[in-house]
Amino acid sequence: MKILITGNMGYVGPGVIINLRNSFPEAEIVGYDTGYFAKCLTNAAYFPDVPLNQQIFGDVRNFPSSLLKGVDVVIYLAAISNDPMGNKYEEVTMEVNCHSALRMAELAKKEGTKSFIFASSCSIYGAADDAPKKEGDSLNPLTAYARSKVAAEEGLAKLADDNFLVTCFRFATACGFSSRLRLDLVLNDFVAGAITSKEISILSDGTPWRPLINVKDMARAIDFGIIRKSANGGKFLAVNTGSKYWNYQVVELAEMVAKIIPGTKVSVNKNAAPDKRSYKVNFDLYEKLAPNHQPEYSLETTVLDLYKNLLGMNFSDPNYRSSELIRLQVLNNLQENKLLSETLHWNWKK
Repeated sequence: MKILITGNMGYVGPGVIINLRNSFPEAEIVGYDTGYFAKCLTNAAYFPDVPLNQQIFGDVRNFPSSLLKGVDVVIYLAAISNDPMGNKYEEVTMEVNCHSALRMAELAKKEGTKSFIFASSCSIYGAADDAPKKEGDSLNPLTAYARSKVAAEEGLAKLADDNFLVTCFRFATACGFSSRLRLDLVLNDFVAGAITSKEISILSDGTPWRPLINVKDMARAIDFGIIRKSANGGKFLAVNTGSKYWNYQVVELAEMVAKIIPGTKVSVNKNAAPDKRSYKVNFDLYEKLAPNHQPEYSLETTVLDLYKNLLGMNFSDPNYRSSELIRLQVLNNLQENKLLSETLHWNWKK
């Protein structure tokens, strides 16, 4: 089996790569990444892309179809990956997260690829009522990032058939340690705050709901996407991916971190404008379809793993929200050094 992963040099990629190598030891696994975050290593025992058979650098917006020859599975992780980046680079977000994914899926289908796996997001539900959202419920994307995921899902649904299975994992909010860690994610941010200042500053009023999933459990889900057949979910499957035990209000997350890391104070911004991105999610379908690939990490084990690894890398920067552990800051720094254009293309000639 030959597997192509786009966007493997991000936050999710390291866990996916090692998981694939262990689950499919004989597979030929190829990475394709533009390299924005290749250097963003955190407490890494080894270069996380070593288990690949080959690493190719390139932009998914200019993906060469020749690389799809003989590929059985495409895993599309490439993305402008959060709301702050999506807000600054709205057009690029749609190009990378949607248009390039659809073009690659079309090319892959023509080349005989059997399976296309797309990393979608529960954020497509946006502002929701109290009932946990199911896959058939209405979508209410509130940001450029969420809108790009909805558009990609809609396009991919039209491409799926008996010979080209499409699996869209609507992942809960990612969290947990990675050898390319991000701290622009709610739980990761809280643990970082607890370590550096013994204080968790909640930027909202703390009431929004978020479902979460450990980044390593995201990798387990992708395994399911590779082995599933059309009888298990259909030709096109968009499935909420997470656990019913991981629906929390933001303030609950902060209080749990404070409980695990003694001496931590929690402060809430009571004057914050309401955060409309609030949603509980129903994960019953994923539990039914993928009983052997259910999340294994709990909130407590995730926080402890983050805590241990951040201490292991001597993390102590109280200004981490302005550091290169924040993905938007990495892009800003590359642009300030004239290495990236406004459209996030490399400026090698300069």
